[in-house]
Amino acid sequence: MMHKIQSHRAPSNGEAPKAAGLQGAGGFLLVLCVLLIVWDPIQLALTASAALPSLDIRGPMLGLVIVARVLVAAFGLAAGLALLTGRRAALIMVRLSIVITAAMQTFVYLTPFFPNNRAPGVEWIGAALSVLYAVGWLLYLARSDRVRNTFE
Repeated sequence: MMHKIQSHRAPSNGEAPKAAGLQGAGGFLLVLCVLLIVWDPIQLALTASAALPSLDIRGPMLGLVIVARVLVAAFGLAAGLALLTGRRAALIMVRLSIVITAAMQTFVYLTPFFPNNRAPGVEWIGAALSVLYAVGWLLYLARSDRVRNTFE
C-alpha cells in the first residue's frame, strides 16, 4: 500500500501554505449556515405571526420591533448564504449577524414591547442564554480549523 507524501514547502508566490485539513461548509459550519438560513426565519415567522394579533393593543412599538426582527433575520439569512457559498465577506457578516441577533433577542427578553408567556423574573435567564449562544458561535468562528482553512 502506497501513501501519498505531502510536501510542506512554501509556494513560490510568497504566500504561506494552507494548513491541510477540513475546508468548506461542513460540520458545525454547516450547522451555523442552516441555523441562519432556515431556523432563524422560521422562528421569526412563528413568533411574529403569534404577536400580530396584539398589535392593536401594544401599539406601534410592537410593529417597530417586528420590523427590526425581520431586518435582523434577513441580514442573518444573507450572512448564512454568504457563508455557505464561501464569499469573501462572509465571516464579517456572520459575526455581525450573531452580535445583532443576540442584541435583538436580549432587547425582546428585557423589554415589554413583544408579547410573551414567560414567568416573571426569568427574562434575565433568556437574555443570558442568548448572549451565551452568541459567544459560543463567535468562539467557534475564531478557533475553528475549518473556518481558518476555508476563509483565510
